[in-house]
Amino acid sequence: MSLSRSPSPRRGGGWASPGLTSPYENVSGKSSPRKTYGDIQMNGSASATGENVTWASAKARSEEINGYPSFSTRNNGFFSRHARKISTSLPTFSLGGRRDFADKEKLGRGRWPPIAGSRTVRYLQRTGRVAWRFRLRLGIVLGLLLAYILFYATPLHRVYRRTSWLGGGSKYVVILAANQGGGVMEWKGPREWAIERDSVRNKKKYAKKWGYDLEIVDMSTKKRYAHEWRESWEKVDTIRNCMRKYPQAEWFWWLDLNTFIMEPSYSLQSHIFNDLVANTYRDINVYNPLNISHPFKSPHLDAVARSPTGNGRKDSIHLVIPQDCGGFNLGSFLIHRSIWTDRLLDIWWDPVGYEQKHMEWEHKEQDAMEHLYTNQPWIRPHTAFIPQRKINSFPMGACSENGEDPKIHYSERDRDFLVNMAGCEWGRDCWGEMYNFRELSNKLNRTPWEKFKDGLSDGFRALKARFAAKKEEDEDVKS
Repeated sequence: MSLSRSPSPRRGGGWASPGLTSPYENVSGKSSPRKTYGDIQMNGSASATGENVTWASAKARSEEINGYPSFSTRNNGFFSRHARKISTSLPTFSLGGRRDFADKEKLGRGRWPPIAGSRTVRYLQRTGRVAWRFRLRLGIVLGLLLAYILFYATPLHRVYRRTSWLGGGSKYVVILAANQGGGVMEWKGPREWAIERDSVRNKKKYAKKWGYDLEIVDMSTKKRYAHEWRESWEKVDTIRNCMRKYPQAEWFWWLDLNTFIMEPSYSLQSHIFNDLVANTYRDINVYNPLNISHPFKSPHLDAVARSPTGNGRKDSIHLVIPQDCGGFNLGSFLIHRSIWTDRLLDIWWDPVGYEQKHMEWEHKEQDAMEHLYTNQPWIRPHTAFIPQRKINSFPMGACSENGEDPKIHYSERDRDFLVNMAGCEWGRDCWGEMYNFRELSNKLNRTPWEKFKDGLSDGFRALKARFAAKKEEDEDVKS
């Protein structure tokens, strides 16, 4: 049976379709209209002449059109000609083990073959697998270690400690009173030079550690008038000069030369200013060696002036003073930049004080400050007192009339911040006290490595002493 329409796209011809054409014809489905390459008529000269296009003629014509020669050279360069010789002459390395690259799963390719019987290699491989498994945690630990090295073990930590919006070190100035050139009353000997050297070095190290500014002022004794030496009165003038020199600073810490910072790891912020209200007290009746009547009870004063603690706010404190057994002590005190401070310094530096009261006030500015606090109501609301051992501990030789006082004298167990050898020039050894406290500070602030070395040296020293004692005993027995 044949169809009226042929499945071939060409009219009247095509290939056989099994099941649609006659069953007696070739219906294998394998016959198809084939034409050889020579049967295809090409455009151009080949079609015009009726010649068959061969592969060689088509290739030659294509090369002529593209502009390439009929053949291309190979291995013309020196390296191209000798590359195989060079590669075969290179040494080869065998890492051991069996590598069968013909396998489908080439698991051993590109890996170091294990060394049979080596515990070290197996341990390293196991460590590497564990480290890779905990790579995130290990990365965090390494990051923290790197941050510690950058910010604590290197000088980089001084940058952020000094920055005003990070550490805040630029807000504080340490003023150290020194006598670098001697005075007119007496020459400085070797012990005085040694005291000054250790004190200045101690303050420089502390200020550098926490990013503070250090101002070393020359407080040499100068004869201002025919009948007196105005040495201590220069504190007020020096503070005002420092306020002009450091306009960004807020707090100024005055220190006498005979002071030594025992704990340089304490910053002023963490030790005092982070909680200034809790570290100070406004009511002088808490510790009142001068028996000053407090507060004022005059009815014309406002409520703040008649309050024993002022307004109780932190921002109203502009002067922080410690007290010893005799009253105010200005060997170590803090003063804040403010309008109230400018007014106080003006009155404190009044010529009436140092011209008419210098014979009556033995301690100069210290006695003047006590007089102002006693008689001026506007002084008290902005003045706070700090426990003496907080910033001004005394050695046993000072204020020792009544024996050791836990409120005044230095305590090694409590690790007091600073020691002031006040009055050591009157019958005490200033250099001996400075040396002892310096060595004690070095011992208390040793690093773990220094403690380890000192422990070894102490152990060997004790062992040597034991052998020496045993040897003496043996000699005594023999004799």
